[in-house]
Amino acid sequence: MPSPPVTIEIKVNGLLRAQMVEPRTTLVDFLRDHLGLTGTHVGCEHGVCGACSILLNGEPVRSCCMFAVQANGMSVTTVEGLAPQRGCLSKIQDAFCETHALQCGYCTPGMLIACHALVQNTPQPDEAQIREAIGGNLCRCTGYQQIVDAVKLATTPGYQVKEKSEPIAGQPGQVAIKEASND
Repeated sequence: MPSPPVTIEIKVNGLLRAQMVEPRTTLVDFLRDHLGLTGTHVGCEHGVCGACSILLNGEPVRSCCMFAVQANGMSVTTVEGLAPQRGCLSKIQDAFCETHALQCGYCTPGMLIACHALVQNTPQPDEAQIREAIGGNLCRCTGYQQIVDAVKLATTPGYQVKEKSEPIAGQPGQVAIKEASND
C-alpha cells in the first residue's frame, strides 16, 4: 500500500512552490513532472551520469538520488534558473554556445550546473579545477575540451555575453516559449 501524499515546500529558481507529492517521488521527477521544468534530464537514474544535476542550497547534487520530500524547506536551482533573467543567457551558457561546448545537449544541463557551481566558488578556475568539477558528468559527444574552453572563456576578465536577447516577461526560471515574429 503506497504512502499517502504529503505537502512539500521548496524554493525552486527563486519561487516558493508548495505541492502534494507521493513520498517515493524523486526530486528529478518532481521538477520535471510536477513543475514542468524539463531542463533537468533523467539519465542513468543511479547518480552516475550527472544529467540530473541541480543546485540544492547552492551545492550541486544528483536529483535522481533523492526524494522530493528530502528537499522540503530547501532551495533548488535548475538549469532554467541559471540565467540572470528570463530570456537571457548567463555567461556560462553563452560561453557554451560560443565554444560549441554542447552537441547532442543531453549532458548540457548537468554540465552547466557543475560549471556554475565551480565559478561561484572559484571565479577564475584553472584547467585542473574545471576538469575536477565536471569529472562527475558524462559526455559522449564533446570530448570535454570545449566544455573546459567554455569555462575558461566565461571566466576571462571582461567577458560579456554575446547573445543579443531580450528578457521575456514572467518569472525567471520558468518555462515559456517566445512567440516568433513575422519579420
